[in-house]
Amino acid sequence: MRVMAVDYGDVRTGLAVSDITGSLVGEAFVVKEVSVGKLTDVIAAEAAARGVECLAVGLPKNMDGTRGERAQKSERLAEILRVKTALPVFLWDERRTTAEAQRILHTAGRSGRRGRAKLDAVAAALILEGFLLSRRFVPPPEETARP
Repeated sequence: MRVMAVDYGDVRTGLAVSDITGSLVGEAFVVKEVSVGKLTDVIAAEAAARGVECLAVGLPKNMDGTRGERAQKSERLAEILRVKTALPVFLWDERRTTAEAQRILHTAGRSGRRGRAKLDAVAAALILEGFLLSRRFVPPPEETARP
């Protein structure tokens, strides 16, 4: 099963797609769109073009586990995607993915302007990696975005 992860941002949104077996991160890229309606159209089109069968939307919880404004935006995005794509949509705890993505890019020597452009793609890949890994050991989490 091919899975797409979404790292939702106000300007740039990272997307990462698994291989066809749903085992490995296959590709990661960034979409620049500020309109939620247009962004969800782009995500739906990218998912359809790649044969994606489920979406994992990053849920940026606070470090204490509470959900702030950013998490609420991600939950709304997940709900819209569920309706628009008719795919199962899961919310995935993405705490520390951006910090880890920054560390990875810094280590690779891409911490400047070019690194910022790739940050969201790397964060999406980390969300996808965590989601895929969890599915190997336990059943997928309960679907959390419903119409």
